[in-house]
Amino acid sequence: MQSYRPRIVESELLERLRRAGALLIEGPKACGKTRTAREHSASEIRFDVAQSVGDLVSAAPELVLAGEKPRLIDEWQIYPSIWNHVRHAVDDAQRPGQFILTGSSMPSDDLTRHSGAGRFSRLRMRPMTSFELGLSAGVVSLRDILNGASFEPTMSRLLFKDVIDSICSGGWPANLDEGCESAMSNNRDYLAESTRVDIAQLNATNRTRNPRKIEAVIRSIARGIGGGIAVTTIEQDVRGEQTSISKETIEQYLDAIERVMLLERLPAWATHLRSRAVLRTRPKFYFTDPSLAVASLRTSPTGLIQDLALLGQLFENLVMRDLLVYAQHCDASVSFYRDSNGLEVDAIIEHADGRWIACEIKLGHDAIDAAASTLHRFENVVDTSRKGEPQALVVITASGHAYTRPDGVHVVPIGTLGV
Repeated sequence: MQSYRPRIVESELLERLRRAGALLIEGPKACGKTRTAREHSASEIRFDVAQSVGDLVSAAPELVLAGEKPRLIDEWQIYPSIWNHVRHAVDDAQRPGQFILTGSSMPSDDLTRHSGAGRFSRLRMRPMTSFELGLSAGVVSLRDILNGASFEPTMSRLLFKDVIDSICSGGWPANLDEGCESAMSNNRDYLAESTRVDIAQLNATNRTRNPRKIEAVIRSIARGIGGGIAVTTIEQDVRGEQTSISKETIEQYLDAIERVMLLERLPAWATHLRSRAVLRTRPKFYFTDPSLAVASLRTSPTGLIQDLALLGQLFENLVMRDLLVYAQHCDASVSFYRDSNGLEVDAIIEHADGRWIACEIKLGHDAIDAAASTLHRFENVVDTSRKGEPQALVVITASGHAYTRPDGVHVVPIGTLGV
């Protein structure tokens, strides 16, 4: 077994166990939920491997819940009726830190949202970031930037080739000891299995969810990653593969793909403007890990070098994966900005207390000047008398030096960024 590599989310896990009776960890399969939960549980039962556990949940749920606390209930959504039994056990114990539940798909909201208030804390877990993988030195702290702090200039040790390999391999713990080629094969298998089983069978019959059509929808998303997903565009893409599909079916597939947490929905930033521009509110979508897009398109490092536009999109997805983890750790949210004048900013990171920074994500150094100009335009559009001044404007790049430009914009390679 691989030695355990600590995860950023662990301090959040411990803080929530100290105050909530039960903790629900959600995330895509194979992102490390079970392994991390085991580090902080005293007993466990795994619903995906335990024999006759379904009968126990129905006939003797107290036996499922019995054991030293915190007790880990892995893949709880396989037998979702256990939710109410956990809720009652938490009520009876009147103590925090009783249970850790992990799940790799989201059951219907009416099951978990109406009965868990005050008992459960919900925590999102994602694949490993560049810092957790050991690819980023983490010397430039997102928390410090949110606090308005400066940093010393430093050189990223991550080469451009390393960034491409990281995009293709992904942040899956099972790939830690694998080379890029082997990791890509694993990722293709992972996506195929997710398509054939997890997505196709999520609250549906195999007859109504066709894995081949789901694959075509995922490929369409991969080709337009980082943009708003237009159902009409997906319909045209799928029909271009000589496959018929309805808009209603596409909507169902998108919902299922998101519920097994292969997609991240990034909301538009709601803010006050000085201009008369109209905010665009359609959300943007990214894969939970850029390697899923690589697997879907069956490309490779060589293929990405030959398609720099696609490489730029997937680098944006890589950065967004990392930012979502770092921001969650800092009690901050991630959104984007787009208005009717065509002004767009890739990421707005806003702390719960209102502090915020704006980030542009650029693969090449030749785009830094244009990105800095965009950030300054954006700063002038936001009504800072009501929203407050940004703590920082940041351009996140693939490689090179971390430094602060004369105009105040920070340039931060992904290989230097951390929590």
